[in-house]
Amino acid sequence: MHQYPETNGGWKKYENNPVLGGPVMGTCFDVYTWLDNGEYRMDFSWRPKKSLAVVTSRDGVQWSEPIITLEPNMDSGWEENLNRHCVVKKDGTYHMWYTGQARGYSWIGYATSKDGLHFERYQQQPVMFSDRPYEGQSVMCPFVMWDEELQLFRMWYAAGETYEPNVLAYATSSDGVHWDKLPANPIIGPMEEHPYEMERVGPCHVVKADGWHYIFYIGYEDIHTARVCVARSKNGITNWTRLKANPIVSPTIGGWDESACYKPSVVRDEKNNRWLLWYNGRNGEPEYIGLVIHEGLDLGFDEK
Repeated sequence: MHQYPETNGGWKKYENNPVLGGPVMGTCFDVYTWLDNGEYRMDFSWRPKKSLAVVTSRDGVQWSEPIITLEPNMDSGWEENLNRHCVVKKDGTYHMWYTGQARGYSWIGYATSKDGLHFERYQQQPVMFSDRPYEGQSVMCPFVMWDEELQLFRMWYAAGETYEPNVLAYATSSDGVHWDKLPANPIIGPMEEHPYEMERVGPCHVVKADGWHYIFYIGYEDIHTARVCVARSKNGITNWTRLKANPIVSPTIGGWDESACYKPSVVRDEKNNRWLLWYNGRNGEPEYIGLVIHEGLDLGFDEK
């Protein structure tokens, strides 16, 4: 395994990590963190429950007791395990896209809620399934934003193998149910010239700001060794430029995240002139959630 600094590019791990999960709560992973009604809301996958859950926080460090928002449906044939989801609040409704897994495959489902705590499935079947060669066995880990300018839901999703996906792809929808996949997919794949992402790339979080789309994603040196990377693009689809300081978050030798750092989720905190990034790390099997902070909004890309 190649060695990299535990953080790079101005990022710093919170000294009292992890901030969520532990021996009692169990494995928490693949979070989506965002601001809802002035509080941080973290939607996360709760492995012992095979369910999706939510916690809230005023500071991004101390979190409330978890509430399960959606449980698996053992009769559906495609969602015996639920994980890797995101939630978008639009016009007073919470929209959730989530990953359902069964029989070694993954699909993407859709559910809605009025209170953000109790979600109901829109339909019994997934709204996205693997039907393209690059998607392999699975489509999974949707990140969705509502784009006011385009008047579309935009989804960046991972595809490939079920255990850990291989590439990132892109699709759009006007209603959140019917999705049009980009013909030129995938939009980001592994790069052999970068050892930290030479094997595959994985789930992401996209932030649209200052005329750019910033994508925070997982780079895999191998299927077991993962780090957090960032790139940017004008349109969020093509001409991605990797940050020269990648990877920005790597395992800490002897730490709780010594084995791998997965699935970033970020908040661009303009009020406090910083970025907050949460990720799931592991040392062995259990996975918990850690926090990394970048003081200043400039991430260090070369200006163009």
